[in-house]
Amino acid sequence: MSDPGMSRTLDRVRKLLAKAEGTDNEHERETFMAAATALMAKYGISAVAEPSPRGPGNRVVTVGDPWAREKARLVYLVAEALRCRPVLIGKGDGGQRVHVFGFAADLERADLLATSLLLQMASGLARVPAPPEGVRAYRRSWMLGFTDEVYRLLSAAESKAAATGTPGTALVLADRRAEVEQAVAEVYPKIRRSVPRMSGDGYRDGVSAARRADLARPAVR
Repeated sequence: MSDPGMSRTLDRVRKLLAKAEGTDNEHERETFMAAATALMAKYGISAVAEPSPRGPGNRVVTVGDPWAREKARLVYLVAEALRCRPVLIGKGDGGQRVHVFGFAADLERADLLATSLLLQMASGLARVPAPPEGVRAYRRSWMLGFTDEVYRLLSAAESKAAATGTPGTALVLADRRAEVEQAVAEVYPKIRRSVPRMSGDGYRDGVSAARRADLARPAVR
């Protein structure tokens, strides 16, 4: 990072996420995640003002078993909420792969947050008492509910941050979105979106768990 102030902000975000990952106290995790999300959204908007002569970049994220497809979906939706354009490209390199396109600051934010949330989702799932029957289906729907709620909260936080930017922020974001879509089209001229939907007790419990993580409460309250 060329801007020392922005580098310090990301360092603070990393430390807050590490604290959220390392505690079993729900209240502490809520506090750390709320602070990290607010800082991350602010960092993303600040980065819009920075020139980016190289244009969009990309990286391939690989997640392994167990629950590789569900983990890949979390990576996908976190990236999408943070103004990146993800593409699910299936199995390879020992796991499920997501090809993420975006500008450097957004790619870094998505990587940081997805890594933290994968750990928090795994630890949260391990603490949930599963029903005596249909355990696998319950756990899968729990993870889908967790992911959908995370996506909703992050998207709201990003919208709030964008609304507080300078008058030209919306135009810059629109231009960048078009550049990212063009970069995706050059690599994947024919792609389709597929997002599974679920319901049931596991899904609802996963949604509740994501709400307790309180990722964007300062932004959406």
